[in-house]
Amino acid sequence: MTATPILQIEDLRISLPTGSDRPYALERFNLVVNPGEIVCLVGESGSGKSLAANAVMRLLPEPHVRVTGGRILLDGIDIVTKSEAEMQALRGDRLSMIFQEPMTALNPQKTVGWQIDEVLRLHTDLDRKARKAKVLEILGDVHIPESAYNAYPHQISGGQRQRVMIAMALVMNPRLLIADEPTTALDVTTQKQILHLIKELQRKHGTGILFITHDFGVVAEIADRIAVLRLGDLVESGPAEQILNRPQHPYTRALIAAVPALAPPPEKPLSDAPVVLQSRHLKKTFAARGGLLLGRRKAVTAVKDLSFELRRGETLGVVGESGSGKTTVSRIVTRLLQADSGEVLIDGKDLIHASKAELRAVRKDIQMVFQDPMASLNPRKRVVDLIAQGPIVHGTPKAEARARARELLELVELSPAAAERYPHEFSGGQRQRIGIARALAMQPRVIVADEPVSALDVSVQAQVLRLLADLRDRLNLSLLFVTHDLRVAAQLCDKVIVMQKGEIVESGPTARVFANPAHPYTQALLGSIPGRNWQPPRLDEPA
Repeated sequence: MTATPILQIEDLRISLPTGSDRPYALERFNLVVNPGEIVCLVGESGSGKSLAANAVMRLLPEPHVRVTGGRILLDGIDIVTKSEAEMQALRGDRLSMIFQEPMTALNPQKTVGWQIDEVLRLHTDLDRKARKAKVLEILGDVHIPESAYNAYPHQISGGQRQRVMIAMALVMNPRLLIADEPTTALDVTTQKQILHLIKELQRKHGTGILFITHDFGVVAEIADRIAVLRLGDLVESGPAEQILNRPQHPYTRALIAAVPALAPPPEKPLSDAPVVLQSRHLKKTFAARGGLLLGRRKAVTAVKDLSFELRRGETLGVVGESGSGKTTVSRIVTRLLQADSGEVLIDGKDLIHASKAELRAVRKDIQMVFQDPMASLNPRKRVVDLIAQGPIVHGTPKAEARARARELLELVELSPAAAERYPHEFSGGQRQRIGIARALAMQPRVIVADEPVSALDVSVQAQVLRLLADLRDRLNLSLLFVTHDLRVAAQLCDKVIVMQKGEIVESGPTARVFANPAHPYTQALLGSIPGRNWQPPRLDEPA
């Protein structure tokens, strides 16, 4: 490595608006990124990670959030003092960023080729033919077919959209690349491809990379050095091997201790427990759709001939990539989506063919916890009324239902005072606990959880998983747990079914499937887990 860093942040201070939970988003923050080096900036939501990245790009929402101290040196030049016109010349040229959500960062009205070409139009004097050749070359570098040149963002997959973002960021061979959670929403196999691609392009161009993430599996996969942020303070930094295996600061140790291990717990003896939920030969096809502009799309069979059993007190994991049919299954078994054929039996009662009256009686036995609690909780209702609503609809007196709601808040480890507050007043993890309390209010036999921890920080995720496991064991609940996170499945699920293109390709006890996967697809999924060769160290003893 050369002696001169690409990025050098010195004593950076970012001020927050008056009335915020703290005066500074970052205070006396120092960081160095060298050529050809990947530095991972990790920490929970609110730690200041993304604001640090936006400060380097000079994209802070000024004047409310602004740099009030320190320097940001790009190749030795302080960019804090640069004008906006000077920054526009730097962005996309010597300094680029990959954003977390490509669908919101890409222009839906412009083709992929046009959007990458725009970077070249702004920063080079190349003619149209040369620019197109360059765009096709960079598309090849990120393993996207030439046919995508004339495609719009909605016409390509999530993984391909993220590759387009990478192509746009790298087309000018920038000195510094900032990646802000670029793989958070991606399937494990796509995630592996993106991480490999970033490392490949880094080696090819000698780019320095600041990679922002809360996923320690990703960190273990790619980091050369790690910096750990907590509420704006840099609590620990050093070589990746040291931080991952011998963390010193209590906060770093707590984060790493919360990472789910890939080794599943021993099998539980559940073979004698009664079957509570059973699906038989489920099928669901989404009809062909389209119009004059997009043409007619073929019908898609999302679930075909799918059968499984869930026993009392058991957690059955449904795993697979996007498009495998996982969420469709969760919505069919809760009758939020009507199956074309097949049966879903709860204690022998068929949900699929139930009348409205029969469905109302059975539905209290199966409740759902959604992926995004904020989208599933009515923002105009107080928490106590959200939890009590279901029992009241089913005939429970209002006073009794509200009293039970307060008890449930304590059961999910929230203060009784939370009852009178609104959903927006809680953190993501707390809102998910409210969603669990609402599901429990109906005293169900089965809870269907659709990616309930995918958007949570690792420590909050660990708390919610422990809560679900504890409630399952205390209340003898059965859980149908939909997830693409195989580390989470390993820790919570007694059995798993692995889905690909609407079919179950493998099933069995989690420990057995993870230790000895039989199907090539399962093998590929397990082989793609970021940092799979790193196991979080035991941190029971003090550092």
